[in-house]
Amino acid sequence: MSQTNFRKLAGIFFIVGAVLVNIPYTLLIMNFDYPDILRLPTAEILTRFHAGGDVLIYTWLAFAWVGLPMLFGAMMLKRILAEENAPFLDSATTLGVIGFIVQVVGLLRWVFVVPVLARLYTAPGTDAATQAAIAAVFSAVHQYGGVVLGEHLGQFLIILWMSMLSGIMYRSKMFSKWVAWLGWFASAVYLLAQTELFATAIPTFPVVDWAGLVGSLLWLVWMIVIGIYLLKYKETK
Repeated sequence: MSQTNFRKLAGIFFIVGAVLVNIPYTLLIMNFDYPDILRLPTAEILTRFHAGGDVLIYTWLAFAWVGLPMLFGAMMLKRILAEENAPFLDSATTLGVIGFIVQVVGLLRWVFVVPVLARLYTAPGTDAATQAAIAAVFSAVHQYGGVVLGEHLGQFLIILWMSMLSGIMYRSKMFSKWVAWLGWFASAVYLLAQTELFATAIPTFPVVDWAGLVGSLLWLVWMIVIGIYLLKYKETK
């Protein structure tokens, strides 16, 4: 494959991945009141999850994996930018790949762990003591798999990747400098979303409520912008 086609394919991966992520995310908002439902009592979360049936599980499965084209794009971008001898490119790409994998692991709890807990919790013969035990297990899984892995570690590594890659783009002939500034701005906003995670452990910790949604949207916009630049770039001889 020629370098031009390779670069265009990477651009397509970035755009397609960013668009696809929004499909299951929108479905979760419509059918599961996500992400607001995460702040509700465990009993309501498990009951509503069980009521969602197999369709809800498949939606979570899609949400975990449809961003895979962006991972391919990020790995391909490493080869594209390597021609410019960009510093820290290997480290940035490694952090981004690990961040993606960790986020997928966190999301997959909704596919392989939560359905079992929801089914046991809502079973007709389940007594109050068993429900309390199941709720405790769910809280531990949710806190570790969701908050620790998916949201803190996964998002933080993605933020580091965005920040480092923006620094590389700032010096690259392939991207306008405003693309780098957009990446830095998106990183800063996304970082503020970490406040909500710390508040789960320290209730008095100040929270920036809007940062999670805005930061994730800016990140997806940035992915699309990168894809567009890769598609339209023409090498100068």
